[in-house]
Amino acid sequence: MAVSGTNPSELRNRKLLILPPHTCVYMATKNISISEEAYKRLASLKHENESFSLVITRLTGKRSLIDLCGVLSGEQADRLEENIKMVRRRHAKADRSRNKRLKEAFS
Repeated sequence: MAVSGTNPSELRNRKLLILPPHTCVYMATKNISISEEAYKRLASLKHENESFSLVITRLTGKRSLIDLCGVLSGEQADRLEENIKMVRRRHAKADRSRNKRLKEAFS
C-alpha cells in the first residue's frame, strides 16, 4: 500500500490500523402491559445482569423430559403410575362397551 509523501523507512516503524466498516444492528422491541404482581414475580426470577427479555426467553424455552427427572419422589411416582393405569383401564372398558353397542346398533 503506497502512502504519498512518506518514505518506506518511516512506514516500517508505523502501525497501521485497519477498521472494518461500522455496522449498527437494531433489534425490534415490543412493549407489553403486565400487572404489578406479574412484574414482581418476573423480577424475582431475574438473575443479576439479566434483562427481562432474557428472563422470559429462559423461562419459556423448550424443555426436555430429562428436566423432569427426580421431580417426584418414588412414592409419588408409584401413585401416579397406578392412577394412569386405572384411568387407562376405565377408558379401555368404556371403549369396549361403546364398540359393542355400535356393533349391535349397526348389525
